[in-house]
Amino acid sequence: MAENSKTLSFEFFPPKTPLGQEKLVKTAQNFEDLGAEYFSVTFGAGGSTQQGTLDTCSSLFNSTKTPIAPHISGIGSDKDLISLTLNQYKDRGFKKLVVLRGDLPSGFGAIGDFPYAVDLIDYINIEFENYFEIEVGAYPETHPEAISPEQDIKYFCEKMSRNIQGAVTQFFYDPEVYFRFVENCQKYGCDKPITPGIMPITNKDALIRMASNCGAKIPESLLQKIDSYSNEEDIEKFGSDYVSSLVRTLINNGAPGIHFYTINKLEPTKHIIDRLD
Repeated sequence: MAENSKTLSFEFFPPKTPLGQEKLVKTAQNFEDLGAEYFSVTFGAGGSTQQGTLDTCSSLFNSTKTPIAPHISGIGSDKDLISLTLNQYKDRGFKKLVVLRGDLPSGFGAIGDFPYAVDLIDYINIEFENYFEIEVGAYPETHPEAISPEQDIKYFCEKMSRNIQGAVTQFFYDPEVYFRFVENCQKYGCDKPITPGIMPITNKDALIRMASNCGAKIPESLLQKIDSYSNEEDIEKFGSDYVSSLVRTLINNGAPGIHFYTINKLEPTKHIIDRLD
């Protein structure tokens, strides 16, 4: 990739222990060498990792020079909680956010003040006078709760019409899924950048579990190919080759960059990037 031609960003989740925080900081520092545009940090269902998200963002902010983008989700939260969280982010110098609808945690019944991501986006932009730079999420294979693909794209483009920077997709493994999604969005006049989200392949069971949790689809041909390998090392090598080819196709055909779901590990993602020159 030519210098500055495309963007790379990396997503982490909040570690549960101080040792995990230390390891993540070292991992993030290595990712900085790959030209990271920003690091995002996930936010648990119903705000369940709120403090962990803040602590992780602060650790990364203090230890790297890369902009930090906390995730924040609205469902299950009220305006007071969201305002408190956002003021903490602002006070610590975070300018960028990834704003999502989010999921209710198990056994949690109240939807809260923000049933949809667009409600949270409007609240943030009004209450904080457009201080934050906002990225949103996208489901190129259709949100699992959508009535139809057409309705899903319509609602997504309504979200994109707000004062936001762009979107990052859920991970996928068929490039045509992304290109078709972008083309359909453009029919609604949605022309803000939509960055593909990509997750490395290292283990079949983990891949299936993550896809099930996130509403992502895995091509049957990909699963069959993984099954043809007898050990983890061969699977990791195949996965690296497969995802590198996917990323190269996306980049060469107009994707604005790549957002990597790192699972807090350096090597799987780094191997992919190394193959991209």
